[in-house]
Amino acid sequence: MQGNGHVEITCRMTLSPRSMAALWLAGWEVDPIESGELCVFEVFGRSIGAGPSAEVGMGIKRLRDPRLIQDFDARRLAIDVATDHLYAVDWDAAEATFSVDGVVVRRCPRPPTYPMQLMVAVFDFPGWSVGDDDAVVPSLEVDRIVCRR
Repeated sequence: MQGNGHVEITCRMTLSPRSMAALWLAGWEVDPIESGELCVFEVFGRSIGAGPSAEVGMGIKRLRDPRLIQDFDARRLAIDVATDHLYAVDWDAAEATFSVDGVVVRRCPRPPTYPMQLMVAVFDFPGWSVGDDDAVVPSLEVDRIVCRR
């Protein structure tokens, strides 16, 4: 995707303290500095709390692009990530707006406008084990992904 757009994902995840799941857009790096990211969501299992709640990371990651401002934060939201939620970003050259279930969570100025690729992943970090989480297989179950320009 390039310039401006909309990306959304409806998904649920099973995470332990040693895993994480994320969806982000990353620059193609045809020009090496075009490496910035729009992180639609990033959830670490160790951030999942009772209630239920989880810290959901969203924002702009500068990486090697000196034109961008690092503007990333993980806010605690009152959601159960094991059930379906809609995570989204809308952006143009002026601003990226991040939302969960249609509620705006963050706004970040001056997002990347160069071509970007969509990345979806779940990670397991065995070194982060707390000792009783070896049987948990992390998963990210995607119902749908929508991309529009």
